[in-house]
Amino acid sequence: MLAAFAVPALALALAACGSQAADPATTPSSSGEPVAGGELTFAIGNDPISLNPSGTGSGNDTWYVTRQLVDSLLWQDPADGTLHPWLATGWTANADATSFTFTLRDDVTFSDGTPLTAQSVKSTFDDAIAAGALSQAAPLLAGYDQSVAVDEHTVEVRFSRPNAAFPQAASSVTLGILGEATFAVPFADRASGEAVVASGPFVLDHYAKDVETVLTAREDYAWGPDGRENTGAAHLEGVTFQVLPEAGVRTGSLTSEQVDVAGGIAPSDVPGVRDAGLGLVTRANPGIVFGLSFNGASTLGADPAVREAVSLAIDRDVVRDTALTEDFAVATSVLSHTTPGAVDLSEDITTDADAAVEVLEDAGWAREGDGLFAKDGAPLELEVVWISNFGPNQTSLELIQQQLKDVGIGVNLWSGTVPEFTERLKAGQFDAAWGNLSRADGDVLRTQYSSAATNYYRVDDPELEALLQEQLTVADPAARTEVVAQVQERLLATHAQVPVHELTTVVGTLTDVHGVELGADSRLDQLTSAWLDR
Repeated sequence: MLAAFAVPALALALAACGSQAADPATTPSSSGEPVAGGELTFAIGNDPISLNPSGTGSGNDTWYVTRQLVDSLLWQDPADGTLHPWLATGWTANADATSFTFTLRDDVTFSDGTPLTAQSVKSTFDDAIAAGALSQAAPLLAGYDQSVAVDEHTVEVRFSRPNAAFPQAASSVTLGILGEATFAVPFADRASGEAVVASGPFVLDHYAKDVETVLTAREDYAWGPDGRENTGAAHLEGVTFQVLPEAGVRTGSLTSEQVDVAGGIAPSDVPGVRDAGLGLVTRANPGIVFGLSFNGASTLGADPAVREAVSLAIDRDVVRDTALTEDFAVATSVLSHTTPGAVDLSEDITTDADAAVEVLEDAGWAREGDGLFAKDGAPLELEVVWISNFGPNQTSLELIQQQLKDVGIGVNLWSGTVPEFTERLKAGQFDAAWGNLSRADGDVLRTQYSSAATNYYRVDDPELEALLQEQLTVADPAARTEVVAQVQERLLATHAQVPVHELTTVVGTLTDVHGVELGADSRLDQLTSAWLDR
C-alpha cells in the first residue's frame, strides 16, 4: 500500500513532527518593495573546501555556499518542520518505507541548459553512493538499493531496508540534484565547483581558496518552493562569500560596513551588534544539542553511576549564562526544540551536586585525599575530547570541569584538529566527547548512537538500538514521532548523552539588508528573497 504525500495533506500529516519548531528566522522586513540589483558581500569563517554538494567540506560555511547552487527534491519549512514540493511536485511512500516515488517538475533546467529528468535524480544518488567515503551522503541514504527512472519525470528510490527519514534527507543540500554533465568529472575532482552543474538560483563565477567564492544570479530561475516569499529569480545580481576566519574580524567588518552580512557572530559580540543597531538573524539549530556523549567501551564511560553523577553535577544555567547569551537555550532534551519530533524533558534534567556525590558513594566510589573519587585504586578522572568548531566550547568545558571537580570528578580536557578528533573517536581513546550534530530530523540520533552506524560511542543498549532502528521503519509521521520521543527518553534515562545547551546560529546584517533567511536546518537558505535597500 502506498502512502501519498501531497500538499496540503502532507503539511497536516507532519504537523505533529514540527509542533515545537521555532518561527523561521529572517532579517527585519521593510515597508518598501524589494529592490532589484546589487551584490551582497557575506563574510564566512571557513573556506568551503568543496563546492560539490555531497562532498566533504567545512560544515555550515560550505552549505551556506552550496545551498545557493543546488535545489533539492523537497523543501523543509523552518516554521513547523513540514516538507513541501520543490523539484518534485509530489511523492508517495510504500507502507514499510523502503520505496519512495517522486513526480518531478517539467520546467526545470540546469545551469548548462539541460532539463531536469528522472535520470538526473538517479545519477545524483548513484554517484553519491559510488563515491563511498568521499561523500557525506551515506548516513542519509542508509540502505540505498537503487533508483529507477519510471519515465522522464517519475523516479522511484528504493532501499533494501526501511528508511522513513529519507524524505527529510531529500530536502538537504547534501542530496541536492545535479545535472548529468557533473558526473563526467571524477567525484574527487569537483571540489572547486567548476564541474558542478546544478539548477539553483546562482551559478559559480569563481572560487579562490581561502579568499572568496563569487556567485552570479540566474535570470531564468523560476522554480523555488512555494513556502518561500520569492519563488523566482533572485533580486540580487550576485553574492560574494568572503573568508574571514576570526570572529572578531567578521564582526568588525560588519560594523564598519565592509561587508553586508557576517555569519558565525560570536556570542560575546552579539551585544555589540545589537547596540550598533544592526540586524541579527538567529535560530536554534535542530539536531543533537551540545553535551557529553560517553564512550560505552571505556571503564568510566560504561559506568552508569559515573554518567548519572556527571549529569547531576552540571549546572546548565551557569554554563549558558557564563559562556553564551540568552540567544542560546538551556537544553530540554538531547534534541534541540527546533527539531521535528523533539519533546520537552526538562523535568528529567536536574542539577543536584549532593545527589551526584550520593550516587557515586552508593556505587562504591570513595573520596581520596585530593578530593577526587576513586575505586579499586583507580581515580575517577574522565578524558573528555572536543574540537574548537564553536568559540565558546572551551569556556563551557572549563566551567563543567570545575563543576565536576567540586563533586569529586576529575576531568582532563583534550582538543585537536578535526582529523585528530575523529581518530580519537575511532580508536576509543576517550571517556566522553563534547559536541553537537545538526539535522532537522530525529534520525540524527541513529547516525550518532546506533551500533550499526559510525558507532564511535559504542553504546551497548539493545533497547535503545531497537528504538533507533524502529523509527526508520515507521512511515506514518505521527507514529514515528512517538518512537523518536522514546529514543530521547532512553538516552536521558541511561545518561548515554548528557545534554547541556542548544546551538544557535547567529548572523549579523547591515540595516539595509533584507530577506536573509535561515532554513529548517538553521543554515542559510537560498538568497532569492534577499535584497539591498540602497
